[in-house]
Amino acid sequence: MIRVRFAPSPTGFLHIGGLRTYLYNWLLAKKSKGKIILRIEDTDRRRFVQGATENLIKTLKSIGLPWDEGPKENGEVAQKGKYGPYLQSQRRGIYQKWAWELVNQGKAYCCFCSPEELEKIKREQIKMKKPPCYNRTCRNLNAKESTARIKSGQSYVIRLKVPEQGKIEFKDLIRGKIEFDLKNIDDQVLLKSDNWPTYHLANVVDDHLMKITHVIRGEEWLPSTPKHILIYQAFGWSPPQFAHLPLLLNPDHSKLSKRQGDVSVEEYLRKGYLSQSLLNYLALLGWNPGDDREIFSLKQLIKDFSLEKIQKGGAVFNKEKLDWLNGYYLRRLSVTDLTKKCLPYLAQKGLIKPLVSTKNSKNTFKIRATKEIVDFTLIKKIVILEQERLKRLDEIGELAEFFFIDQPDYDPSILLWKKTTKEQTKNSLKEIKKFLDKIKKSNFKNKEITKNLAYLSEKRGTGEIFWPLRVALSGRQFSPPPAEIAEILGKEKTLFRIDQAIEKIKN
Repeated sequence: MIRVRFAPSPTGFLHIGGLRTYLYNWLLAKKSKGKIILRIEDTDRRRFVQGATENLIKTLKSIGLPWDEGPKENGEVAQKGKYGPYLQSQRRGIYQKWAWELVNQGKAYCCFCSPEELEKIKREQIKMKKPPCYNRTCRNLNAKESTARIKSGQSYVIRLKVPEQGKIEFKDLIRGKIEFDLKNIDDQVLLKSDNWPTYHLANVVDDHLMKITHVIRGEEWLPSTPKHILIYQAFGWSPPQFAHLPLLLNPDHSKLSKRQGDVSVEEYLRKGYLSQSLLNYLALLGWNPGDDREIFSLKQLIKDFSLEKIQKGGAVFNKEKLDWLNGYYLRRLSVTDLTKKCLPYLAQKGLIKPLVSTKNSKNTFKIRATKEIVDFTLIKKIVILEQERLKRLDEIGELAEFFFIDQPDYDPSILLWKKTTKEQTKNSLKEIKKFLDKIKKSNFKNKEITKNLAYLSEKRGTGEIFWPLRVALSGRQFSPPPAEIAEILGKEKTLFRIDQAIEKIKN
């Protein structure tokens, strides 16, 4: 059975590249009827961030790709699976045991060099233009001397005895045959002076004990792979198969970083990107289905995914393409679902305030600017008007703001259609008001409004009628059709905004 793992460090947010790594692992597991394991690599106590584990689990849960084994969060972090614990901080004794196993076999040794001595060695090597690495001073200490030093309370680390010559070769499932020269590999530390394991030791021990068959991770871990293979060899264990994914790049082809935009999954979700949009987009960043398809459901991704179709070169993260894809998925939501998703963003913008839910006030809201009470049905009408233009949920507040304020604020000059004069525009608005005022309040609907406006446009021209009315009602040059806006605003607000536009032209 294929067993893969995703092993993030709880040092802050979940990187968007980390989500892609998780997705590829998840897809391979599901396609092969295997298992995906979530493991938290929290042994670096200096970088540990309180609450980051819980936040990471919560973020992954919100994406909707469940794992088979690992920690779960139900008010507190619990765990499921028979190979746990799945938090490395709870496995400290396991790593100590295996590190000392290598010492006892003569495949690792205790190093008593102080940080100051190591720094001195490093400076001398740099001065001699040599690559800085440990000079193996303690490698040949006998067991008796090492034991005596430990008993005396001297600080030490455990280092792996790396062969001084030869090569490490392995086949990467994406990059093919890869070779490293052992002369460039240090006697790496396995157990630090505080008795916490290094990433390398913990990684190998856990992958072996948890029966991981495939390690799919980012390209940045490629230089660590020979170190891991050496540890596998020292223990006499068979290593898993490795697949190193291409980097995610900024448009300038630098590594995707916070300096050039958002990189956290939480931030994308907060801005109103749907999980299916993120997953669809990330799947295509490095993996090619072999044709020109761009829209994939999870079911389709599971069916078509394979490691053989992952490219070697870096993939550019194109935010405009993600926006397009998110807009595609937003347009396919039901109006009810989309409106529900938009409500928090309208409230965040300060446009609406939910009323306390009672039998009589369920799904009703107060417009903060006017204190008017509106219901869910009216907000649905507003949302559906903006659905075609919406690329992210957090845009709804800006796009729909003019529906929720007393009157829009805008430069009067944008009321003028092309070369029309102020006088012509003012007269057009007066005529529009005259025709709309004749419509009964109960019949003030899109169809009836459009009929009256069409009659006027035949006399004055479409632009001279529809353009100034659009601006008068929305305060914008680009908005939904004015008849649809007018229906939602209602007769009283519509006529009021036309009056305000006429006054703006006068002034």
